[in-house]
Amino acid sequence: MHTADVVIVGGGIVGSSIAYHLVAAGRKNVLVIERETAQGKGSTGKSMGGVRAQFSTPVNIQMSLYSIPFYASFEERLGYPCDYRPQGYLFCATNGKHMAYLHANYEKQVALGLKNVRLVTGDEIRGMFPLLRGDDIVGGSFCSTDGFVDPYSAMIGFMTWAADHGATLWKNATVTAIARRDGSFEVATTRDTVSTPAVVNCAGAWAAEIAAMVGIDLPVEPLRRMLVPTEPFDQFPHTAPMIIDMSTGFHFRPESRGFLLAWNDPEETPGYKTDFEPAFIEKILTHAADRVPVFENVEVNPKRAWAGLYEMTPDHHPILGESPEVPGFFFANGFSGHGVMHSPATGKILSDLILTKKTDLIDAALLSFSRFAEGRTIHETAVL
Repeated sequence: MHTADVVIVGGGIVGSSIAYHLVAAGRKNVLVIERETAQGKGSTGKSMGGVRAQFSTPVNIQMSLYSIPFYASFEERLGYPCDYRPQGYLFCATNGKHMAYLHANYEKQVALGLKNVRLVTGDEIRGMFPLLRGDDIVGGSFCSTDGFVDPYSAMIGFMTWAADHGATLWKNATVTAIARRDGSFEVATTRDTVSTPAVVNCAGAWAAEIAAMVGIDLPVEPLRRMLVPTEPFDQFPHTAPMIIDMSTGFHFRPESRGFLLAWNDPEETPGYKTDFEPAFIEKILTHAADRVPVFENVEVNPKRAWAGLYEMTPDHHPILGESPEVPGFFFANGFSGHGVMHSPATGKILSDLILTKKTDLIDAALLSFSRFAEGRTIHETAVL
């Protein structure tokens, strides 16, 4: 039987970041268990890769204030690239209610120390991007340090650094059972069994299955999100930020020589649906051409579009920290679309909680599993 100080179930970007932060803090005997033959086949490899600090709740803003500077210095710290591109996020408001909401968020963001965010007028947005249909845009919010990373590169950077410094990665190993034995855990996998005092659930959209192995009913469910890349297109500037149309939720950003289009279909229902639905293309192109008229000319190859899974919690915030019922079992689950952007902060928070039982990055109690039973849910309204 193998032994490890910490076993991390799931080798996506969150599990890889936790491994990195644990090893960097001196805990070398860390084992990451990945059920696929390669990392990133779950949600990480299908992410849009956006990173932003423009959130509506302090805890999400605080996690971004750690994560985005981390990405900015990623290659310097780890020696591997993450392709951080600070092209910004631009929220476009089309009514006074949207603008009041952005203003309230702006006040929170600045109060917590975000320096590069500003409110912009409708005229400014029309001047910045004359190819947007701007007749109904009344203003917006822009942050220049928001932007994009390559999720796969960041995940590989975290895991490679961790492995180079003592961590172990098992690929093609599925966890089949977790048993408690004398204050520790025996984690059975299709490869071997591991004894460990600490298990971290980083199983993404499949987290509830892992939690059930120790008798925990975890309120995390999968929700399909579909992304549509365009063919090469040069009629809109590739220096553009992530642009969000608040009237519909349609958003897009430059990607390679084309653009990556996203829209969260309100008719989508929870479930392990990982197939791309071709009918989605017509829906999203309708929104795209309405906000960016030159997108009427854009070409899309349905075979290049894809679907991935968000791991949703009831309040759109992650569940982080130790289980109150099962000591030594830790959650890093339910990121609701923010797993990639907040993976550096998550790695730091979980490493702190595992090693010292406390963290100064956030008020960890806010994201504890017990908040649901105690009626302490917190709602993030800036969800894309």
